[in-house]
Amino acid sequence: MATLLIVVVAVVVIAVATALAPRVNVAGPLVLMAIGLGVSVLPFVPAWEIDPEWILVGILPPLLYSAAVQLPAVEFRRDFGPIAGLSVVLVVISSLVLGAVFTLLIPGIGLPLGIALGAILSPTDAVATSIAKRLGLSPRVVTMLDGESLLNDATALVLLRTAVAAIAGGFAFGDAVGAFAWGVAIALVLGAGVGWLNLRVRQWVAHPAANTALSFTVPFLAYLPTEALGGSGLVAAVVAGIVTGQGAARRFTPEQRMSDHLNWRTIELLLEGAVFLIMGLELKEIVRANLEEHEGIWYAASLALAALGITLAVRAAYVSVLIWGQGRRAHPRLRQRADAAGERLEDLEAQLNRRLTADAPGDAVGARVRGQRRRLGWMRRRLTRLMRDMDYYRDSPLGWRHGTVIVWAGMRGVVTLAAAQTLPRETPDRALLIFIAFLVAVLSLTLQGLTLPWVVRRLGLSGEGTDGPSHQEQHALSAELQAAAAAAMAAEDVRRRDGEAFPDSVVERASARLTRPPEDDDSARAHDLLELRLALIGVMRERLVELSRDGRFSTAALRHALAELDADQLSLELRLDGED
Repeated sequence: MATLLIVVVAVVVIAVATALAPRVNVAGPLVLMAIGLGVSVLPFVPAWEIDPEWILVGILPPLLYSAAVQLPAVEFRRDFGPIAGLSVVLVVISSLVLGAVFTLLIPGIGLPLGIALGAILSPTDAVATSIAKRLGLSPRVVTMLDGESLLNDATALVLLRTAVAAIAGGFAFGDAVGAFAWGVAIALVLGAGVGWLNLRVRQWVAHPAANTALSFTVPFLAYLPTEALGGSGLVAAVVAGIVTGQGAARRFTPEQRMSDHLNWRTIELLLEGAVFLIMGLELKEIVRANLEEHEGIWYAASLALAALGITLAVRAAYVSVLIWGQGRRAHPRLRQRADAAGERLEDLEAQLNRRLTADAPGDAVGARVRGQRRRLGWMRRRLTRLMRDMDYYRDSPLGWRHGTVIVWAGMRGVVTLAAAQTLPRETPDRALLIFIAFLVAVLSLTLQGLTLPWVVRRLGLSGEGTDGPSHQEQHALSAELQAAAAAAMAAEDVRRRDGEAFPDSVVERASARLTRPPEDDDSARAHDLLELRLALIGVMRERLVELSRDGRFSTAALRHALAELDADQLSLELRLDGED
């Protein structure tokens, strides 16, 4: 009963703190940590300590999975190179540099444990992304921060796991690299497999509540077997989330997508809040241990300040190189080469078409020519996507001001706190290491989080982006979908839900008015028009999935259009079910 009461009170506190934090202009995580600390100092509250396994297995997999499902696919693909650099290369460099510094400054911890602490402090937090969106930063900057905060969590935790294993078994560079590579490789394979199975199985389960219940198991189904095989279960959970997020538009029903979105946002809110609350509750015992072992907190505070300064310096150096490299991707000479390649493809296609029409080749030759034409069509689609990517880089350039924001937005937060608590109980100076991680997270969230809006305004970058797609992009996408619906009606490719064809009179009536049935229609014709509109929504959704692959529209526009189609379908199904 006492445990149940604690859980209920914690949920209420997280919800209230999340709602009130914006009104007092303080980050919600800081409010929750302050509440946890305030409760812990009450004389009747015992020392609070939670098993690190609960954090590692119970909180992090669903937390990372939830973020991965929402990853913007188009923009993520375009900037995968720099995102991967920030998420992998920068994390490894930061961890090694911090590990070397901690080995020198903290007597007796050794290089593997120093690298473990460096890995704990390296990943950034998604709080920066939410702040960046409110400030109206460029969508490209927001996507890079979002992708980094997701993927670098997995990298840092794999590195932490490798370092902890090295502590137990002795450090060998080759063994550490091999363990790191195996942990990532097996996680990629199993995570992708679980994501694929998730899409197929849940496509078959029509019951919305049962479907949602299955979704709650996915991060754990990816995590547990991967860990059993020596891989990184957290990377597997991230990969399963990415696969699920990209296939949801094609495989899931509107009810399933809406249910997933709302339920996983709630879970993410509760899990993140729980980590900060737990950290606040444990802080009293951590401070007490540091006072006993190190005669004060100033030793840990000085190490935390040094660590934060080093991470910002390393990040600034790396981002400077990254921004310089991104400027080369939008060079006009690359676009000229792409245009020349497009012209050569057009010439080759024209030659093949002339061979098929004028020369009348035999069956074998004709099959070979048609195969060549299909390959050329594939090459043209790839080239068209590449040219659109170049237009994206040209229209959304990254300069030193954007680099400054990327550096300053690299805040530490929930994963740093959670990862610190996964250190084994027998780790030397564990209380000191956890306290350093806590101070770095608090200083980072406070200093960088509160000053980021000021930095963005001083750099003149506020208002570069919007919370959603532009009206022009929405209009262009809507025109594409309407054209697909009109073409399907002209070709008589739309059918009722029972597979029967629509009467010609209904198709003609709908061609003139697709928005809603006329008021003077009889009930039978109105029913047919509702059925036709429902079938056309399916056609438009298929076209939307096709458009998501060629890079013409942003993820924000595609998701907005999908949400509108889902809402229309749910409304139509309710009306049809009511009539039936």
